Amino acid sequence: MSFQPVYVPVGVPTFHLETAQEQFDRSVAALRGVDAGFVCPEKMLLTLDDLRAYLDGVKPDLIVFQNLTFANSAYMAEVLRRFDCPVLLWTLREGAGDGGRLRLNSLTGAYSAANTLRAFGDRPFVYAYGAPEEEKVLSAVRAAVGAARVKAAMRTLKLSAVGHTPQGFGFGRALDSELMGVFGVELESIEARELIERAKSFSDEECAEYLSRTEKATCGLDMTPERNRLDHARLFKAYSDYVHSHGIGALASRCWPDFFTDFGTPVCAVLSLLNDEGVAAACEADIYGALSMWVGMQLSGGSVFFGDPVALDEDESTITFWHCGAAACSLARKDTGAVIGVHPNRKIGPAMDFGCESFPEATVFRIGREPDGSFRFFICEGEALDKPKQFIGASIVVKTELNSRIVVEDSVREGFEPHFVVIKGRHGETLEALADMFGFEVCRY
Repeated sequence: MSFQPVYVPVGVPTFHLETAQEQFDRSVAALRGVDAGFVCPEKMLLTLDDLRAYLDGVKPDLIVFQNLTFANSAYMAEVLRRFDCPVLLWTLREGAGDGGRLRLNSLTGAYSAANTLRAFGDRPFVYAYGAPEEEKVLSAVRAAVGAARVKAAMRTLKLSAVGHTPQGFGFGRALDSELMGVFGVELESIEARELIERAKSFSDEECAEYLSRTEKATCGLDMTPERNRLDHARLFKAYSDYVHSHGIGALASRCWPDFFTDFGTPVCAVLSLLNDEGVAAACEADIYGALSMWVGMQLSGGSVFFGDPVALDEDESTITFWHCGAAACSLARKDTGAVIGVHPNRKIGPAMDFGCESFPEATVFRIGREPDGSFRFFICEGEALDKPKQFIGASIVVKTELNSRIVVEDSVREGFEPHFVVIKGRHGETLEALADMFGFEVCRY
């Protein structure tokens, strides 16, 4: 998918154009230093006719709207009339007042532009203030570009609900109209039993490739009873065929009790392997959990951990995240590899049974849905520690920047869902920018 960030530098010719031209040149260099694909005009847009002619030739996924000088609300209105895409509003820093001429008056222009954004249906936007070389500005631009890429990619995402959430897990449900209306994501549904029946129809020979792929990615599969190994391969093929034939980029799959009672083999390892193939696969049919995973995978370029917060240590400022056994193989500690075990409650395999590797920067994230239908982002940054497996299943231990007890107590009081995503890297600023683009509340810990 082609992504087009567009620079829109507006102003009027009655201010100090030499200063404005200098800021324009520096801004173009700064933006293209962040993303070489930035579309920039050849000259400053100092009249509405200049702006209209420039906008005729662009198809933006992100607009960086900058007041080189003051410009009235008609400039932003012209942009909003044409495009419904994320906006980064950028105000330039005015030089120190020396009793002489006001050179740019960019800040007053920003107030005018922001007021217009509010008037146009309260359109959300990201804001930056400062000179082109300031790290705060460059960081805001990087975050806005990253967030806008994710938002644009969402419009092409097809997410599948495989079965329904178990009783008492209603927090994971979503309406197709809601996902499309809010996020631009297409939701389709299939019953878990349909994939189970497809799996049962395959021969051992048809599934040999899938068994081999699992053997190469994991350790100890030979300790799983032969019937479960073969049935896992059948299930892996059923899910893979479905995902590829339907263009699925993320899925939320029912897991218990059906795959134990009706099939005799868990789906845990299948979801693990799908995650490493780039399909965000959440268990317990958590649709917004799957979407959270997908966002994290877009930002990090790799698999993410999906699980429950199960323990905290306030002395270490850590939270342990755990789940039954669907963690991506690529997340496993290098000294153990992706060990295969059994589901901790049902005692049936294959399921993942390992501790995750450490990484110096980590982001814990969740798209939360409020009872009134509004959305919010849980964001917490820290470090994934070098810890062995904590419980039967897969686990990762995150040291949080804010003391873990405060994180847990506050997020419990605020009623967040019990599934979270752990992403490699620091992505808090980009996630905040994404929340701003949607107009969502940010809960930063």
